[in-house]
Amino acid sequence: MEAMNEALPPERENISRSTFGRGARLIQIPLSGAGRKAWGWGRRLTGTDPDVVAADNAERMARQMTQVLGELKGGAMKVGQMMSLMEAALPEDQAAPMRGHLKRLQDSAPPMPESKVHGVLRAELGSDWQSLFTDFSKRPAAAASIGQVHKAVWAATGRPVAVKIQYPGAEEALLTDLAALRRMASAVAPFTGGVDVAALADEVAARVSEEVDYTREGDTQARVAKAFAGHSEFFVPDVLVATRRVMVSDWVTGERLSAMADQGPDERNRIGLSYVRFLFASPKLSGVLHADPHPGNFLVLPDGRLGVVDFGLVAQLPEGLPPAMGRLVCTARDGRAADVAQGLRDEGFVTADIASEDLLSYLSPFFEPAAVPEFHFTRAWMQQQFARVRDVDGNDGIALKLTVPPVYALIYRVWLGGIAVLAQLDVRARFGDVLEEFLPGWFPAP
Repeated sequence: MEAMNEALPPERENISRSTFGRGARLIQIPLSGAGRKAWGWGRRLTGTDPDVVAADNAERMARQMTQVLGELKGGAMKVGQMMSLMEAALPEDQAAPMRGHLKRLQDSAPPMPESKVHGVLRAELGSDWQSLFTDFSKRPAAAASIGQVHKAVWAATGRPVAVKIQYPGAEEALLTDLAALRRMASAVAPFTGGVDVAALADEVAARVSEEVDYTREGDTQARVAKAFAGHSEFFVPDVLVATRRVMVSDWVTGERLSAMADQGPDERNRIGLSYVRFLFASPKLSGVLHADPHPGNFLVLPDGRLGVVDFGLVAQLPEGLPPAMGRLVCTARDGRAADVAQGLRDEGFVTADIASEDLLSYLSPFFEPAAVPEFHFTRAWMQQQFARVRDVDGNDGIALKLTVPPVYALIYRVWLGGIAVLAQLDVRARFGDVLEEFLPGWFPAP
């Protein structure tokens, strides 16, 4: 988290809970987009190069979206974080101007005033909360969707700790935003590169009662930390205290995963492989799937290990990932179309009749990284697959005949999100080896 001590925007009051006020801010995004489009047409009529106009409009949109979503925090900012995660799948003319702005939503946002911070700490830890620390940083090291993190020193041990503090009104803001985003999804869609805002809102809504309870998060993180204690490749910080709105855990010093994009190929490949290994190893070793795979939650420690934080959004999988996953991936890898189709029907992925060969052809890119000894994850490959999946009219409408069963919802998110991050980092890795080691139901190729 030390790498997150960048200059943060000015402090703001606690999250606005007004449905009208938050909805009005959100609707600015599509309305301003329409205004920019009209302004752009005017510039083109005066002879300005169309490519220059388009690039300028995209830059303005990204800047405004980052500002509005970051200031509102709550569910609005979470959608922005997911968009930053998936920007590798967008066409380059849309992704390029959004990349830098939306990346800021992964681990920074306008912080709340010091008085609000102290108010939450008094309510959760008691009036003498300051006696628990020998030092407490006034400015947050990171500020995100429903809370911000301060660096402090734990008096009992003298160890540096991360104090995660939830914004007052965070839960109400989340519910308000999700309802507003659901209503305006169709209006926002043209300005989000095709990202399904409604689906994102529904997904966050299903987990909101869990994610705003830091007691639950603390229990989960402590269990994962115990499972990975002393691990040579991964580090999960121990939890010292957890209440509903405050959590204290060991401080993690490291460089953000997204910064690895500037490293050489060997280091990118090593860290990218560790990242995807953790996503699959955690369900097997701890019974927990970390379901928020954006790079802001992963840090590269000075000793080369991968540090993992933020266990608010998880899937509890005490038996590990479903064994059907390994069987389906291997069956698809071996080209057994009829068995793939039947397996997907058995698991509830198929909602209508689809020819087995057509289904395998449509889904093959999802299994492609596991079907070769080594796979190169690139933005171009990700963009090609995303465009193909979004084409609901092509491929005989196969996309409309498929669904994601509830038990697989977060697994699907992690699979796609993990691949998106690997594409952002331009990683070449033995992805199949990871699945062979950690995915239940895996069997060797004939």
